[in-house]
Amino acid sequence: MMISNFIRIFHIPINHHLGFAAVNGAMFDFTPADVMPRPILRDETISALPQSAEFARALQATGKDPLVLGQMKDTVVMRRKIWGRINVAMVNRARIDKPLRLLEHLQENGLRRTPVILSPETPTPALARHGAVALVSPAHVGLVDLTTDPDQRRANLHQKWRNRLVHGEQQGLRITRQSLPQTPAHWIFAADAAQQSSRGYRSWPVDLTLAYARENKGMAKIFEAHDGKDIVAGILVLRHGRGATYHIAHTTDRGKALSAHNLLMWEAMSWLAKQGCEQLDLGVINTEDAAGLARFKLGTGARLHQLGGTWAYWPPLGRLLRPLAALDKRLMNPGLSGHC
Repeated sequence: MMISNFIRIFHIPINHHLGFAAVNGAMFDFTPADVMPRPILRDETISALPQSAEFARALQATGKDPLVLGQMKDTVVMRRKIWGRINVAMVNRARIDKPLRLLEHLQENGLRRTPVILSPETPTPALARHGAVALVSPAHVGLVDLTTDPDQRRANLHQKWRNRLVHGEQQGLRITRQSLPQTPAHWIFAADAAQQSSRGYRSWPVDLTLAYARENKGMAKIFEAHDGKDIVAGILVLRHGRGATYHIAHTTDRGKALSAHNLLMWEAMSWLAKQGCEQLDLGVINTEDAAGLARFKLGTGARLHQLGGTWAYWPPLGRLLRPLAALDKRLMNPGLSGHC
């Protein structure tokens, strides 16, 4: 009974060389081999938005005070209350290469009796061995490579998407770009709230988005398409480290007719690439409940990246839950479940 109650608690609220400059330089190097400096290896991974220093600053500014595990490559751990009384820790889109070590660090940092929600950046079936219980099967996100040249990025667009882009470029739309203004009354928030209500999903609170823009100067950019005096489409992107995330977007019926969304996305991708961003995260690709949006995202040439699903772990019941976790292993098998 205790285990079943534990699972219900979480199912309800849960819906990123050193080289020698001189020729034959090594011939004159008398440094003993055992004290030679090691090559500096660049971390090629790009952290997802929830695991960025920028996101941690925004959380702290809104009083949510995240825990940052320096021993685990600065993994960001959010802390919140469910139903106003149950403390819960959340690790969202972190690369969990060593699950047991992460769980140990969480306990060492005062979360010994706190339920933990884990949503790894990549499939992490090893969590089951340590008593984590699978709650939601893995989803996919779309990632756009921004390191290629403009011609290659355009060639990567799907044909129908590219045709819509050409159509948008011919409509005489005026495109603007600015840092997100510090006002909760901005039109994009009202449009997004209405969209969330009609489609049945939840996004960030407005105050968190505003805090992100305020605490990370110039990292929250809104692109708008104007048809005469009217704004017909808008896209808000958040930059973080070497990446960026497609955060909020809205297009009016007039904007759809003018292919404004395609044009804005292309402009945003091009600008981000010029700023040195290497990857644009388009968020979840859901072909079941949002087929049109999924086609739009995939049309950019984005590659599908599978996440690791959602798990629950409660330290006091870790060992007791291992048999149940094993039963859920198939749910988290990247070859058997999840949808895009």
